[in-house]
Amino acid sequence: MHVELFLCANFFSKISLLLQLMSLDILLNSSQLAPELKSIAQKVAEQQPISNEDCLYLYQHAPLSYLGTLANSVRERLHGNKTFFNRNFHLEPTNVCIYTCTFCSYSRLIKKRSEGWEYTLEEMLNLVKKYDHEPVTEVHIVGGVLPQYDLKFYEDLFRAIKAHRPDLHVKALTPVEFHYIFKKAKVSYREGLERLIKAGLDSIPGGGAEIFHPEIRDQIAGGKCTGAEWIELHKIAHELGLRTNATMLYGHIEKYEHRVHHLDWLRNLQEQTKGFQTFIPLKFRNQNNELSHLKEVSVVEDLRNYAISRIYLHNFDHIKAYWPMIGRNVAQLSLAFGVDDLDGTIDDTTKIYSMAGAEEQNPALSTLELVKLIRQVGRQPIERDTLYNVMNDYTQQDPPAPTPTQGFIALPVVQ
Repeated sequence: MHVELFLCANFFSKISLLLQLMSLDILLNSSQLAPELKSIAQKVAEQQPISNEDCLYLYQHAPLSYLGTLANSVRERLHGNKTFFNRNFHLEPTNVCIYTCTFCSYSRLIKKRSEGWEYTLEEMLNLVKKYDHEPVTEVHIVGGVLPQYDLKFYEDLFRAIKAHRPDLHVKALTPVEFHYIFKKAKVSYREGLERLIKAGLDSIPGGGAEIFHPEIRDQIAGGKCTGAEWIELHKIAHELGLRTNATMLYGHIEKYEHRVHHLDWLRNLQEQTKGFQTFIPLKFRNQNNELSHLKEVSVVEDLRNYAISRIYLHNFDHIKAYWPMIGRNVAQLSLAFGVDDLDGTIDDTTKIYSMAGAEEQNPALSTLELVKLIRQVGRQPIERDTLYNVMNDYTQQDPPAPTPTQGFIALPVVQ
């Protein structure tokens, strides 16, 4: 049973505040806590990384209240009550794709391309221009993989965006897209990234990671870049000075062991490069895809996964809950389970999760709505840019009201 169907925003606010009051000292001094859990809590208190065995034990045995207390202690040690967001919009060039991932509700095969959309460079630049009078700081560009969206196309697109609006941060593409376009262009990962950076690429989102373990990846995302290739591309990006994000798709056919394996690869790369900014757990949603027969995991499992991610990834600065994926109320509650970032305003510019059955069918929040969402659970709303530089602190003040020329404009999407 999905508890979010029964919980109102006021309840979420109260339970979140209650969880924040629980302390790590209570766990360490508890006589009823299992020795394994007390040992893990001691490591967290001493700011020591937990082992893979510890992580698996948490997934298999740790109660939700324990995980929330532990994860919140890490979150508040790093960020206090601050909760970050930015003003962004998504640009999705196409949802037509050569790949056939079983979990995907978004893409359309080439033989069914009439059901999707394929924007030209001019059309995409026009979509960017619709935000000329908006205080957005980031455009997030990801989509399907098609031959015409090649290396030169993205070089031209990035240059056009930067020529029109130099201050707009271009966060774009995933290793799935990079792998294809670099192979097609017969260039190495390094050369391809260098060319795109020169054209205007500023950072890389975390998509395409899915699950790294080949046993699962081959079943749900066969044909795409491997987990090792995903890691290698991000490693090179970090070496070139790009900051990137990381994700994990959970709640489908993977087991806890596969999640631990995935987190281990991310933590190891971060230890080498320090190039990751944030980790975003992505919940599998089961509508309109080949895995629709699977039952979605519960909200409790969502919160446990956020918390364990925060506890294990000690060398990641931020854990993000992507609110269009889990809904506003669960996103609020996640702030008591290690999460310190809620992404951005989005402005109804992504269809990836709405097409998979997420609660947010028209994912758009104004800055004021995001600020209120964060305040309702006793956190401090901090507007950031993509690289986590503070733009505005809305702890005590409201965002300015939009001028008549401002407002959130829904982008046209052909379906």
